[in-house]
Amino acid sequence: MDPRTELLHQNIRDIPDFPKPGIIFKDITPLLASPEAFRASIELFAEHYRGMNIEGIVAVESRGFLFGGALAMELGIPMLIVRKPGKLPADTESIEYELEYGTDKLEIHKDAIKPGQRLVVLDDLLATGGTAAATAQLVKNQGGEVVECAFAIELAFLEGGKKIDAPCFSLISF
Repeated sequence: MDPRTELLHQNIRDIPDFPKPGIIFKDITPLLASPEAFRASIELFAEHYRGMNIEGIVAVESRGFLFGGALAMELGIPMLIVRKPGKLPADTESIEYELEYGTDKLEIHKDAIKPGQRLVVLDDLLATGGTAAATAQLVKNQGGEVVECAFAIELAFLEGGKKIDAPCFSLISF
């Protein structure tokens, strides 16, 4: 195993019974608080995407922004953002998607994506896959190409990648 991947594992904290009983929350705040671990995560993402002709990172609110901004800067490409409703100032396109216990909605600026633009959808965690699948659909609705959906952490036992109509890449998996 790459020592940087081990460093990421060491800097993910388990929080039992959050946000509700029976859930073990994977907390990335220790990773973000460690310059070495955060740098390692961006290095690993950048090494994976260099040479793939990626033309932008589509980062998902809010923890996806942390990784997305750093990766976009490292690769010298734009970062585009997807947010909850009412947070973007210009005209938006939205998508509603299913959660385990209801629905949610995401928005992107209507002029964010150029037709054919090769993009990576990036978020901190892949769990059930609903948010990433909806974001990938927003990208496709605007004529963009989702090269991959990327995550710092994947909860593989939830099989969220099966809901996403694009290849997935994760730095670490539980």
